[in-house]
Amino acid sequence: MESRQNYRTLNVAVHDRIATITLDRPRQRNAFNREMGSELSHAYRACDADDEIRVIILTGRPPAFCAGADLSSGDATFTDPAQDFSAAGVNPPAWRLRKPVIAAVNGHAIGIGLTLALQCDIRVMAEDAKYAIPQVRRAMIGDAYSHWTLPRLIGISRAAHLLLTGTTFDGRQARDWGLAIESVPADQVLPTALALARDIAVNTAPLAAAMSKQLLWSSFENDAARIGIAETDLHRTLMAHPDAKEGVRAYLDGRAPEWRGTPDPREL
Repeated sequence: MESRQNYRTLNVAVHDRIATITLDRPRQRNAFNREMGSELSHAYRACDADDEIRVIILTGRPPAFCAGADLSSGDATFTDPAQDFSAAGVNPPAWRLRKPVIAAVNGHAIGIGLTLALQCDIRVMAEDAKYAIPQVRRAMIGDAYSHWTLPRLIGISRAAHLLLTGTTFDGRQARDWGLAIESVPADQVLPTALALARDIAVNTAPLAAAMSKQLLWSSFENDAARIGIAETDLHRTLMAHPDAKEGVRAYLDGRAPEWRGTPDPREL
């Protein structure tokens, strides 16, 4: 496993075309601060630009995924924003990356700890961990685009319940609501996410996956007709690419495909 960058709040490693970004402030239960936001933004961009990387996993150093905002400033935590303050948390958000992003939520995720995971494409969550967006209980509101992501993931009524009450729930409930694709014991979260990431890294064409992800997230802003037109245009682009033949050949030969395409921004 190769380290790609020295960070103070993260650990980033790449192995078998999978980048694992680990929130790494264990003494603070991986609490989120401005430095972590800056470093995570940098790591996202670096992983997205590296053609060796096919899939990104976001996880936390046990026992927590992320305890939420760093409260070390006490009652000034939410009262002294910097001049360049943004509630977004990171830039770009995970859904803007070209690579699939899996959140391996392997422990408690509170506040921005959870809302960052909501930005990812897929979530695997610890079944017994606690999750909440409790900001209204601190005289704040949910962050990291949670008012946009959450209703799209679980519907506006359920989203209203979580955002307006700040209630706590567990991984089993998250799975039942559709917030997580799987809910497993905490020590199985990262292995489960890695197995899924390996399947994507080996068996899906990088350019096709990037196009599908882009179209999927844009579907909320476009009507059916526009999505249909976009699907046709992207199909035409993919049909002209060598991977279109390789995918069928590999399937018929019963072997792993050898993809040549990369999620080139010029193609997206």
